[in-house]
Amino acid sequence: MAKAAKANVDEQIAEAKRLHEERERERRRLAGEGAESPGLWSRRDVVGRFGWGMFGAFSLVTLLAAVRSTFPRILFQPPTTFKAGRPTDYAVGEVSEKWKKEFRVWIVRTSEGIYALFAKCTHLGCTPRWLTAEDKFKCPCHGSGFYRSGVNFEGPAPRPLERLRITLSEEGEIVVDKGVKYLAEKGQWETPGAFLKFKA
Repeated sequence: MAKAAKANVDEQIAEAKRLHEERERERRRLAGEGAESPGLWSRRDVVGRFGWGMFGAFSLVTLLAAVRSTFPRILFQPPTTFKAGRPTDYAVGEVSEKWKKEFRVWIVRTSEGIYALFAKCTHLGCTPRWLTAEDKFKCPCHGSGFYRSGVNFEGPAPRPLERLRITLSEEGEIVVDKGVKYLAEKGQWETPGAFLKFKA
């Protein structure tokens, strides 16, 4: 009796395994047919197409970088020299702000001649203002003050304003070169080019 019951249980287990295997085969067959049907992508298709898309994008960026590298990168800077008119255009005792906006330069005429000051505060580089009533340059940022000559006398500016190279062209025009600067603390204000001697 026990043997018969055990045999019956074994048969039921074997039958259950067989049914399970049949269902699994049918499921696999249906899944295989679904993957082959048009319009549906398998996971492998999605991953493959994504990979090829990334490769194509990388190749395109590399190609564009290679093409861009054939064109030179040139920084065009404006010339450092400019003509500032004739000496007679400036009155004795005048601080001309005619070139301040365009070139950041003041032209100052004295009874002995003419010099050009760079309109840049020696503290942090702000552009000072010429105050005619007070006869001084005043920096609006931190209050540095400079005499008409460019020498500092108040505020945090550590040194005088810089003078620029000033010469007279063959045509009799003033030529200012912003590329050459003269520093008072190095005694360069006395060198030729820092001051254009001109008598009225």
